Amino acid sequence: MSVPRLSAALVTAVLIVAGCSSGAANPAPSSGGASGAAGVTVGTASSASFGTYLTGPNGMALYTHAGDSATSSTCTGGCASAWPPLAATGQPTAGPGVTGQLGTLTRADGTVQVTYGGLPLYYWQGDAKAGDVTGNGVAGFSIATVGGARALPSASGAAPAPSSSTTSGY
Repeated sequence: MSVPRLSAALVTAVLIVAGCSSGAANPAPSSGGASGAAGVTVGTASSASFGTYLTGPNGMALYTHAGDSATSSTCTGGCASAWPPLAATGQPTAGPGVTGQLGTLTRADGTVQVTYGGLPLYYWQGDAKAGDVTGNGVAGFSIATVGGARALPSASGAAPAPSSSTTSGY
């Protein structure tokens, strides 16, 4: 095999492996950092603006999307990159202060996503640390508050819009 053909084959193989790896496209919070056989623990934090809201095991704020239902998530592709689902491998556990119903649904890609009050939960890539709640009102997402009440939308910046397509995310 010639050097150019060998190089092209090597580059193609590397791209295929990189494209198939699950960690490459998901920001760190997507699995919540503490999943296991028992699932993840959903906790709470407080904000003067939103009251008591839900957090993932890493302390980061969780959000719901207006277009979702108890049986499906409309956030796929680029949306799911900006809004990583709170994923679990088992039944989620309610931490102190979580009073609503936790559950799971299976996304179109096979990922098991945690739900609260029947709505799928997400992180927001714009939140840099625990206590940040910058995603409220962005692209139809609201901070997930204890009791399931939705926070009022704010005039935050734009983000990738959710998609009903399971192929491209847009």
